[in-house]
This record gives sequence, C-alpha cells and structure tokens, in this order.
Amino acid sequence: MSRPRTAGPAMRIDRYELTMLSSFVEDGSVGNRAVFEAFARRLPSGRRYGVLGGLGRLLPLIEDFRFDAEETAWLLEVGAITPATADYLRDFRFTGRISAYREGETWFPGSPVLTVEGTLGEGVVLETLVLSVLNHDSAIASAASRMTTAAAGRPLIEMGSRRTHEDAAISVARAAYVAGFDSTSNLAAGYLYGIPTVGTAAHAFTLAHHDEKEAFSSQVAAHGPGTTLLVDTYDIARGIRTAVEVAGPELGAIRIDSGDLDVEARRARVLLDELGATRTRITVTSDLDEYVLAALAQAPIDGYGVGTRVATGSGHPTAGMVYKLVAIADSPDGPLRPVAKKAAGKVSAGGRKTAYRVHDEHGTAVTEGFVLGDAGELPGRPLQLVVAEAGRTLHNPTLRQVREHHAAAVAALPAEARLLTDGGPALTATEARDGELT
Repeated sequence: MSRPRTAGPAMRIDRYELTMLSSFVEDGSVGNRAVFEAFARRLPSGRRYGVLGGLGRLLPLIEDFRFDAEETAWLLEVGAITPATADYLRDFRFTGRISAYREGETWFPGSPVLTVEGTLGEGVVLETLVLSVLNHDSAIASAASRMTTAAAGRPLIEMGSRRTHEDAAISVARAAYVAGFDSTSNLAAGYLYGIPTVGTAAHAFTLAHHDEKEAFSSQVAAHGPGTTLLVDTYDIARGIRTAVEVAGPELGAIRIDSGDLDVEARRARVLLDELGATRTRITVTSDLDEYVLAALAQAPIDGYGVGTRVATGSGHPTAGMVYKLVAIADSPDGPLRPVAKKAAGKVSAGGRKTAYRVHDEHGTAVTEGFVLGDAGELPGRPLQLVVAEAGRTLHNPTLRQVREHHAAAVAALPAEARLLTDGGPALTATEARDGELT
C-alpha cells in the first residue's frame, strides 16, 4: 500500500474559495483591501452565552498557511485553479492583520470574534480554516463551560478521546481545559499543551485477571495505594471491600461507571467510611453532562469524568459561526466601503467593527456594543486585540492564562447567564455608532 499524502493547513479548505480566488486573480481585484469577520448570528437554542475557543490553534495554522509545489500542481491538474492563480499561490503568505476576542472570552449574537484585514485574496482563502477551528473548539468550550459551572468546584476530567476523531480528541481536551476542566486522559494533549493527564483502568483490566483481588493487587503493586480502582465490574459493594482490603485505608480513589450514580455514590461513601477509608475519593463517570452534574450536586462525589457529552455533538450544539466580507476597497490603496448580506434570516452588519462591553459598578457585564472602524475612546471594556500583524502571531498567552481569562469572563456575566435552564442571550448588542471606516 502506498503511503498516503499529507496536507498542510492551506489544503484544508473548501474548493469554492479557490473558485473565487481564481476569479479575483483573473479580474485583477485579488490585491484590493478587504475586511472579513467571523461571528454567529444566534446562540444555540436555550444557550445564554458562547465561549471563544481555538484561537491559539488557529493563529499558527494561518502563519503556516502556504501551498507547496506538489499541492499547487495538483490543484492545477484537477482544475481547481487557473494557471495565473497557480503562480499567485506559489508565493502565497498571509501578510495581513488579525484582531480577535481573547480565547476563552464569552460571545453573543453578532459579536465580531475575529476580524481579518488584508487583501481580498488573503481573506477569502481563510474562511474554511477559520470556521473549522473556531466552530469546533468554541462548541466544545461552550459546553465545557456549562459543565464547569454545574460541577461547582469539583474536579472534571476530560475523557472523550474514544468518542471522536483521533486529532479532534486533542483539540477537545484543549478546549475543555480552557473552559475549566482540570485534566484530560489524552496523552497527546498533555504532551503538546501541558494539560495535566490522569488515567485509571478499564473493565478489561479486571476481566483479564481471575478476580478483582488479583486485578487490584496488580494495579496497586504498579502504582501504589494512591491509585484509583474501578469497582463496578461485578458488584460495587464487593468491589469496594476488595479495593480497601488490597490497598488499605490509604486507597486514593474509587471509580464508579454504572448504575444510579447518586445512589451508588452515597452507598459507597458510607461503606468506605465504615472500612476506615475516610479519605478515599469517589469519582464517577458514565454519560455525564451539565444536567446530570447539577443533579448530582448533593451526592458525596469528589470528581467527575466526562467523555461522550463533551467530545461529541450530543453535548455541544454547533457554535454556528460564519465568516463574511464586511468591507472592500476598489483598489489596493483605496478607501474601504462597507458591504453586507441582506437575505432574509441571514442579515449581517457591514463595516469593520470595534467591540466593547459595558460593566456596572459591581463589575457585572450589562451590554455589548460596537462602533464602525476606529472610533477612539470606547464607552466600555475593549474586547478585541491585535493577535497577528503582517502575518506574524503577536498574541501567544499560555493555556493557563487563557483558562484564567475564561473564568474571569464567565464570572463577570449576570448571574442568570450561568443558569442551566433554557434562556436567551445574557447580553444583547447595542446598535453600532458610526465611526471612521479606515
């Protein structure tokens, strides 16, 4: 079997972007100034806020966005580009400016979370890459943020790797950590991003031994009594007794992965205490989401492992972001003019926007607004910063800093924004004030 081709960031796009690019190259407008904007027209049904995820992944991809000779030749061969466009792509580098909300920031309908300023050609080819990263990671982060709220301070482990694509699993772990999860079971995410990793054992481990005692003895011998033992392969109460017998009262934790978790956790706590394992923690897993976490708030549980519902569509409706042209010049150096889509249900606001958020005297966010262009002093906290200039990344916070920013952003929202019941957006944007469209 021949070795499969690999594809860099520039090839992870939609062909229609190159259809447009070829037309721009041929008609001479490819170098005209342009502004594109990523935003969502609405929040998923019932959601009160969204969370921007993926910016830290996106910026390096844009910096490395280029077509090599083999890729360019293939595009020409299949008719995706014209010969003149092939010449354009051979030397392509993004040289523009990107402004964005900080990763981990909350967003609402119409929030201009990312703005690309450059040439028409530079902006048009980035659409799919921008949206695939931001939509995926923002959906994960938005769901994970709600789960973090529901966990009410109890540790959360991201455990969804086996429920999604192998590469997506890494970005799932990263986005969940940004939104407040404490660790992941995904080793690649730990290796690449420094996220704390944890792991217990599967039921297969117990089944591979003659009985639970033999299995637990093997695990404790390898990892010490502070390990976490999975006690529900056969009978939970018997499993707990065997776990304490093998590891002693210093057993680190047990994991329960089945049954009525509220009931089983209460029974487990009583039994552990009777056996003298008063400091042994209880971790539960099994199809958890924010609603189940909230329902378990009064149970004697010390931590949660969340997999399917954070890593797959069952836990996070799409972020629904789009990427639209909002301003265009008629020449490389000409003035920008706003443009906007007017189709029913898909209206957008034209012009490059500068966004801000107003907070009351207690620090609670009360409204979000934007002005067109650079309007000088803003009436609230600026939401955007320049994250890339001349194609080079300027903004590169640590993942811990991103995580801290998210926690502060959510804490600043009105209390009702953190409710898990269905509701509309916690903030609505004020009307844009006219400013200089520069």
